[in-house]
Amino acid sequence: MPEEEIKKLIKDVTDVVVSFMGEDLRSYTLVVVQEVKSGIWGVGGQAIGLEEVRAMQEGTSKKP
Repeated sequence: MPEEEIKKLIKDVTDVVVSFMGEDLRSYTLVVVQEVKSGIWGVGGQAIGLEEVRAMQEGTSKKP
């Protein structure tokens, strides 16, 4: 993920937390972005990778 996207993700996640918890927590909100290699994580008991995630987003994947 490019650095600019990571910065935007951190800001956006922080904004969502603050919208629920209040502005006073902005300076205490910690966001950690940890990228995980494709294929080394799973959903529903099956290992999945980027292709499977994209298919889920498009609604074209078959459920396990």
